Amino acid sequence: MILTEEQKAEIAAHTRRYNELKAAGQEHAPRALPAPTTRDAAPIATDAIIHREVIPAGWYWTTRLNRGDTLRIVNSSGTSTVSLLAWNSADTTERLNHADTIKVQWAARLQKGRVLLSDMGRALLGITEDSSAAHDAVVGGSIAATNLAKYGEGSFRNTRDNFILAAAKLGLDRRDVHSCVSFFAPVAIDAGGKFVWSDARRQKGDFVDLRAEMDLLIALSNCPHPLDPAESYPQASVEIVRYRSAKPDADDLCRTATAEAIRAFENNALYLGQTSEGAVR
Repeated sequence: MILTEEQKAEIAAHTRRYNELKAAGQEHAPRALPAPTTRDAAPIATDAIIHREVIPAGWYWTTRLNRGDTLRIVNSSGTSTVSLLAWNSADTTERLNHADTIKVQWAARLQKGRVLLSDMGRALLGITEDSSAAHDAVVGGSIAATNLAKYGEGSFRNTRDNFILAAAKLGLDRRDVHSCVSFFAPVAIDAGGKFVWSDARRQKGDFVDLRAEMDLLIALSNCPHPLDPAESYPQASVEIVRYRSAKPDADDLCRTATAEAIRAFENNALYLGQTSEGAVR
């Protein structure tokens, strides 16, 4: 495609405006985010565990996650990708917004200290521990067509259909299924702007901890990522552990890492009918 001079000028103007907004958003230097959690760190106290579950390859799982509880997702084999959708359980028109999660925090990389945001500018989930930092907030999950193209004819479950079933189980429907984020999906963008997959960044035993910042409905799907180069459909399960989190400190990383995160939690406090000081629990 050959761009006209007018189109080039318009793109340049949009680029300048984006850089201006980015500079304004990063006026206050964010806290440095830590290195990934080591796989033998952050043990869960036995008496804090509420529930354990195994999601078989190709299947989905749903739950209601109370504010303050944490969901640990464990990549038991090192070959799985787990996609996630989330809704405010009190008002399911409020849901995970993967685009705002990226834009508001000026980063597409999900890792410890980042927050998953709703379309109302509030924090849904905080990433409190993460041994991987190899997650995808851009590409999305598989559909029937991507499975057919990759694996050929067969009964291969996909993320989109799993989420439609999960939504029905939660009392929702097809229109409530929105764009997902995917954990243990080592997607990056190369210098040419193309998506690339780095399987070496996905390891057996990796885990990510997601703390609920409000009462939520959660749907997870254990289906291969569209960019996963494996020629055969993965047959590995993942483990889910729901547990009671410790009370966050005043300088909790997820709540204070960036000015944008601080605003998101202020929005949570207003929504929950509390002061910003009372929002930390």
